[in-house]
Amino acid sequence: MKNIFTLPRSPKPWNTRRKPQHRSPFFFLSIFLFSIILFFIAYTHIPKSLLSLSSTPNALIPKFPPCRTAKILTPHQRFLFYAPHSGFSNQLQEFKNAILMAGILNRTLIVPPILDHHAVALGSCPKFRVSSPTEIRMSVWNHTIELLRSGRYVSIADVVDISSLVLSSLVQVIDFRVFASSWCGVDTNLFCLNELNAYTSLFDSLKQCGYALSGLTSIDKCLYAIDDDCRTTVWTYQNGSEDGVLDFFQPDEQLKMKKKISYVRRRRDVFKALGPGSEAELATVLAFGSLFTAPYRGSELYLDISRATSDQRIQSLIKKIEFIPFAPEILTAGKKYALRTIKVPFLCAQLRLLDGQFKNRWKATFLGLKQKLDSLRQKGPQPIHMFVMTDLPEGNWTGTYLGDLAKDKDSFKLYFLREEDDLVKQTAKKLATAGNSLMYGSFSKKVHEVTATKKHCPQRFSDVLLFIEETVCSCASLGFVGTAGSTIAESVELMRKFDACLRGI
Repeated sequence: MKNIFTLPRSPKPWNTRRKPQHRSPFFFLSIFLFSIILFFIAYTHIPKSLLSLSSTPNALIPKFPPCRTAKILTPHQRFLFYAPHSGFSNQLQEFKNAILMAGILNRTLIVPPILDHHAVALGSCPKFRVSSPTEIRMSVWNHTIELLRSGRYVSIADVVDISSLVLSSLVQVIDFRVFASSWCGVDTNLFCLNELNAYTSLFDSLKQCGYALSGLTSIDKCLYAIDDDCRTTVWTYQNGSEDGVLDFFQPDEQLKMKKKISYVRRRRDVFKALGPGSEAELATVLAFGSLFTAPYRGSELYLDISRATSDQRIQSLIKKIEFIPFAPEILTAGKKYALRTIKVPFLCAQLRLLDGQFKNRWKATFLGLKQKLDSLRQKGPQPIHMFVMTDLPEGNWTGTYLGDLAKDKDSFKLYFLREEDDLVKQTAKKLATAGNSLMYGSFSKKVHEVTATKKHCPQRFSDVLLFIEETVCSCASLGFVGTAGSTIAESVELMRKFDACLRGI
């Protein structure tokens, strides 16, 4: 019996080989012309979004000659651009590092805006898993354009006071908007108008310009894009014997095998690598990626510049950037709340409870506060006055140690600020009116004079509450209890160390 699941063999094919035929040249020419016509028809019907710069940047980016045509640039002027990231405290730390690098390399620092919290992320330097400098520069540029488009652009120099640094000539700065207007040939003041659709081409021009500044396309002698990051480099200064040697911290063998990486971290003198006599020195703009650093396993993750033994100017700069105060408007608001609302000695508690790793540390956070309050109850009169800054909404205090403190009105009196409070709103308005960032640098002053008669672009200072809270905590004479590992707590401790409360009013 035949197997019904076995297919019959195919019959052998007939011999179909034919003698080769010769085509005329006209036949091939016709096919070629027809292909071109089809390609043209298809190209003209492809949506522009599919031909965006993100998909084919090098093909569509124009070759900008900004260092030859920009009005604000002189043959001898050179700039430093960098890409901040993460929350405000990290952005402020990177800003300090950028000031230091600009001072060492004698470049004008392009002052960036304050980015939305975690709008741009770096990754993990200890795990050797970070965005490349080019990627992070592009992310920062795109987010900056979005801030301009939405009217939420706020310069970091609007919030912190760098006047003493600029007036002492320790560093030269220029606002990003002023620089971008010249570098890209686009008037950024136009973006505050409501008719955004009419200026779509301006945004497109800025985005294209961003590809150039990020290093995705070469601009002869105009831009030097640094590709070194914390995976391969630790920048030093005036440590000649260390230049080029291996850093203490290297990826371990297990990480190398697991992640298949071959990185080697070397210590490099930034002045020797990027200063006089280097290829980078000739560039109008020197573009870093992230400038974030932190101590780790006996080394620094990216910058290890804590002294300059033979450079008095840089020594002075290092001391000055250790603490950069908030703008006078913020300091005044914080001190006013402490003196006129709380009025008496108080304790400040900074309780970070909802963000990331802090969600799992409630007990430890509350334990430190409880110990401090128990000590104060034994020493002084009651109720104990306490200012609370926390990311836990008041409606969720029930069932927590904070809720217990709020109920015990005989022993404790709690104070806290809200976004809708008049003090916060008025401070935001004062900052917007002051326009501090456009007052620094000769070019910025000229732009400020020109735009003073125009209608200012609306500015929304969404983090003013945080800045005022930190200032209030700097005035807490009964002490400060912060959340371990929080950069906000570190910022408050620094303010208290430098008596920031005495700078207000």
